[in-house]
Amino acid sequence: MRASDEHAYTEYVSARLPALRRVARLLCGDPDRADDIVQNTITRLYVHWRRASAADDLDRYVHRMLVRAFLNERRLAWARVRLIGASQDLPLPAAPPGPDVETRDAVRIALSRVPPRQRVVLVLRFLCDLPVAEVAEVLNCSQGTVKSQTALGLARLRALLDGPVVARWEGE
Repeated sequence: MRASDEHAYTEYVSARLPALRRVARLLCGDPDRADDIVQNTITRLYVHWRRASAADDLDRYVHRMLVRAFLNERRLAWARVRLIGASQDLPLPAAPPGPDVETRDAVRIALSRVPPRQRVVLVLRFLCDLPVAEVAEVLNCSQGTVKSQTALGLARLRALLDGPVVARWEGE
């Protein structure tokens, strides 16, 4: 890679790294796995920097890479192996002070139980505030698929929030 390309890559990744980590964490719910997904994404970005930097919208291109890295990682057999107990078996970390922390944590837990493709759609649509057309482009599917996955994901999220996740927070 030429020095000018490497400098542009370094500047881009340095500026976008916090946002990429946030999206990856929302997708997988585990900060360590999120870091792995981001590392995989930025490594692939480095390898394909010339093609990526020529894209019309570099952020959208990298979002697509990140989502594909997450979905591909979910397909691997080792991703289904649990080395420790399920997240509900672990003690809860102390909540930082702030408004509505309990609700945020309940939504984060419920979101981790939504199927991966629906979770991707929900994160991109509502937490990254992308329109349906952009989400469809990132996932390489139709807008109708994004809409149906959104509806299914929201229904699943509602069911989880009305069920055992909320009951856990209320001490039942």
